[in-house]
Amino acid sequence: MFQAMQQSTLAVPRLSLRAAVLIGLAIIATLAWAHFWMGRSPICKCGTVKPWHGGLGDAEMSQHLADWYTFGHVLRGFVLYWLLSIASRGHLSVGARLVIATLVEGALELVENTPFIVDRMRARAIYSGDSIVNSIGDMLAMVAGFLLAARLPAWVTVLLLVATEAALLWLIRDNLTLGAIMLIYPVDAIKQWQLAG
Repeated sequence: MFQAMQQSTLAVPRLSLRAAVLIGLAIIATLAWAHFWMGRSPICKCGTVKPWHGGLGDAEMSQHLADWYTFGHVLRGFVLYWLLSIASRGHLSVGARLVIATLVEGALELVENTPFIVDRMRARAIYSGDSIVNSIGDMLAMVAGFLLAARLPAWVTVLLLVATEAALLWLIRDNLTLGAIMLIYPVDAIKQWQLAG
């Protein structure tokens, strides 16, 4: 009896996916306000909001709802799903893990838009940080990636991750992996190769 009572006190309440999505949207709205408070521009300084901007290395990069880097945020959703699944060992529902993933992605978005990181990224390309619309798009892309990873077989998400990373490397000479490397430890040879494209 003592063992049964002990197990019930350790149980984590299940969070439905619907409730998690609503909580996630509230987190995204709160983080949008935090970006505004940090002085981030709500929309592109060009005065428009486009659903997609395919340019690279221009002043509108990371200023619209989606761009080439949106794919990296979808992949980050895959990775967060896998990491949180391993870490929780089945003790957290998909909904609870989605809320945690949204908090992590939101924190990363805030850090990515600090003056230190913006200056570091500016050394690689014309970059002035994300507009609030772009940050919202990035966070929604992570949620989409997380939900895809929750629904698809693991081998499919691994295949999608590898294919997307390869396609981005070929198309724009950048991807999630190179972005992380260049942020943590910039390699001049990679920078020169990216600029040559």
